[in-house]
Amino acid sequence: TVNFSDAFEAHSDPDEENNSIKLTCACLQLWEAVSGKCVATLVGHTQEVLDVCFDLSGQLIASASADGTARVFSAPTHQCLVTLKGHGAEISKICFSPQGSRVLTASSDKTARLWDVHSGACLQILEGHTDEIFSCVFNYEGDTIITGSKDNTCRIWY
Repeated sequence: TVNFSDAFEAHSDPDEENNSIKLTCACLQLWEAVSGKCVATLVGHTQEVLDVCFDLSGQLIASASADGTARVFSAPTHQCLVTLKGHGAEISKICFSPQGSRVLTASSDKTARLWDVHSGACLQILEGHTDEIFSCVFNYEGDTIITGSKDNTCRIWY
């Protein structure tokens, strides 16, 4: 059995073979769902990991951290492919675009940022909230973003 007592949440990849577990530490552990074995530990963050997700192909894992960075890992090789730097505070939420080419992050610095998955370049900074952003999501087509903030507003970005 897998001990989930230290995990905040678990996310399944699309083919259901692995679960990525977000732990109360600066690392991620990749678990095999059937056997319950830890198959890899993904490292690089210096503070607590706050969110994690798979892309739709199950080949990439993105993580968001209290250290103000996000990372994109290869699920098959367990290597960090790119580190996303630019937020001025912790990143509380991360998600992939449906196409898998972009990552969206939400931060306590009151901004959301759109990143290129492969180069790590920040493509756009979404500003306007007056308090920390705790939620972000793409629509199904990937051409609209919604952010939610502690300022009691949701914003729709086209």
